[in-house]
Amino acid sequence: MAHLDLRSKIPEKWSEWLDNIILDEIECVVADIAGVGRGKVMPANKFILDQELFLPASLFMQTITGEFAPIDWQGYHIENDVKLVPDYGSARPVPWAKDATLQIIHDVTTLDNKPVAYTPRNLLKKIIALYEKQGWRAVVAPEMEFFLTKPNTDPDIPIKPPVSRTGRNRIGNQAYSISGVDDYGIVIDEIYDFADAQGLEIDTIIQEAGAGQLEINLRHGNPLTLADQIFYFKRAIKEAALRHECYATFMAKPMESQPGSAMHIHQSVENIKTGKNIFSNSDGTDSEMFQHFIGGQQYYMNSIMCILAPYVNSYRRLTASGAAPVNTLWGYDNRTLGLRVPKSSPSAKRVENRIVGMDSNPYLAIAACLATGYLGMMKKILPQQSAFEGDAYKQARSLPHDINTALDYFIKNKDIKDILGEEFCLMYTAIKHHEISAFMRVISPWEREHLMLSV
Repeated sequence: MAHLDLRSKIPEKWSEWLDNIILDEIECVVADIAGVGRGKVMPANKFILDQELFLPASLFMQTITGEFAPIDWQGYHIENDVKLVPDYGSARPVPWAKDATLQIIHDVTTLDNKPVAYTPRNLLKKIIALYEKQGWRAVVAPEMEFFLTKPNTDPDIPIKPPVSRTGRNRIGNQAYSISGVDDYGIVIDEIYDFADAQGLEIDTIIQEAGAGQLEINLRHGNPLTLADQIFYFKRAIKEAALRHECYATFMAKPMESQPGSAMHIHQSVENIKTGKNIFSNSDGTDSEMFQHFIGGQQYYMNSIMCILAPYVNSYRRLTASGAAPVNTLWGYDNRTLGLRVPKSSPSAKRVENRIVGMDSNPYLAIAACLATGYLGMMKKILPQQSAFEGDAYKQARSLPHDINTALDYFIKNKDIKDILGEEFCLMYTAIKHHEISAFMRVISPWEREHLMLSV
């Protein structure tokens, strides 16, 4: 009975999958503010009864430590419920589960069926809708960088790269190394298997510059679909690593001696009616919309940095060390820039935001990037300078040095507050300040080494 009721709702590929298995459980999942999967697991037959599902609204007030941030706003101090509404098109199997399990991403509404504005997926849908209202279709293609590491069960011990097939620790500075990919072949094969079992398409996978650092590129497409895929991928990659006695981490800067991990986001915009890329004129030259999109991303970048780089650790990646951008300069085919325009045909012209960290929530990061491009096009903001040529790492820093400074930019920008919503901005700021307070209570090894006996 459960199978028959699900077949008409989920993608056809998974309807056929149901023919060959006995479905045991359904995972009803949402992404919280940090991008962590939350929700409920229930027997499949119970889920099919179409019972309404609820979660406490306070779920979205949790910090990355699991604590709850104090929100000074009417109604936020009580444990009121919000409703979970399944997006059946997001359904995917859970290939590492012992029994046949289906996971379904849910949207979040109020009890009277209105979208809860401050939830990450709803916020991204809101930004996509702004584009559609103008007759535009936003298109993105994310790149996921992450590290495989030795198991790290004691947080006081520095993270170390895994041991390669030779028995030695892998060293860095081996970008695009084929043997580097081979060293982690058993984990990569597991990732491919999980991706295939879930219908997640990998464009390419490469060895990045760090020891044990890999990059998975995803094919361009709908921003919501791609955010869902990243949400699923992060869990699958962690599970694949654990099967082979290592960890996968999406921290922005897990090891002092290694580069950080980014989530570069390629962005373009199409005219819905014609399907043509609005970043290119008919003769292939850059359009005014292209210039305005870049101008908006530059102008508002500092005001969304607390979303693109959401933790104290995020800013350890953004240093002038030749590994990550430190400013919002833009130009063509130059990987030292914060905003890069890759080589492409006019129909594929796009802007690559290289500032975004892999530790960011994919829904929020994509929403924030598209929001700034949208504001640029609507307000006709021009780039702050012409296309840059040369080594941008050597140019002056324009990005915030830390999360506190980034939050100051965020809360003071009225345009960002208006487009992302006051509720979200209030909640996000409170969560980040609470995380910073928790971090400041921790005494680091640096303090013990340099201050204990010297001051």
